[in-house]
Amino acid sequence: MAEGPENPTRLPWWRRLLDYRNREQPWAGDRPRLRHQIGRILRWVVLAAVLALVGWALFQTPTAVSAVRDHFAKRAPLNPDSYKASRSFPQHGPDKAFDVVSNSWWGPGVTQSAKGEWLEARFRDPVRLLDIGITPGMSGRGETLTKSALPHRIEARITTDDGKTTIRELNLDQGAGFQRHKFRAQNVTAVRFTIQSAYGANGKKQVAIAEIEFFGPSKAGRS
Repeated sequence: MAEGPENPTRLPWWRRLLDYRNREQPWAGDRPRLRHQIGRILRWVVLAAVLALVGWALFQTPTAVSAVRDHFAKRAPLNPDSYKASRSFPQHGPDKAFDVVSNSWWGPGVTQSAKGEWLEARFRDPVRLLDIGITPGMSGRGETLTKSALPHRIEARITTDDGKTTIRELNLDQGAGFQRHKFRAQNVTAVRFTIQSAYGANGKKQVAIAEIEFFGPSKAGRS
């Protein structure tokens, strides 16, 4: 009979750890207050939420660091080693879209929107892409815009060195000149651009793309 209200039993260490207020346990017949039970449940819920948040943060840290690094990285052009197209207008082959000259152009040689026609660029060694730039039309000059249809929606299929592919959609403006888009991808060996729709398509015009440019992180100054 040594145990009683004057000599309460000492709780095990693990229960004292959870009960930071070191409250006495109720005796038989003493009903604990409901708010105490709710408070205990809430503490467990908060603890679980904090642990989940910490785990998520640790998992996301490499991704966040990479995103910040890519955002501030100096860009440098990346030139594909080879290219091909589904079809081409005479003297306006796929090389014209990757020659870094904006007054030459690629065209599929068919009128209307040219939906399903594609251009593909390939890299001999895997590259890390940060941005992509597209100059629609026959050149970067505004006076040539009405001479061809202009690409509107383009599906970009990215192939990496492990053989996996991912699909992204590019939406272009109906205007002249270079249009830059974020295009983050690593270990890229090929990108295929498939036309989905076009501005100003009709039976007398074909879609034209003056230039497609790739940009990755600059290696200047690295040892």
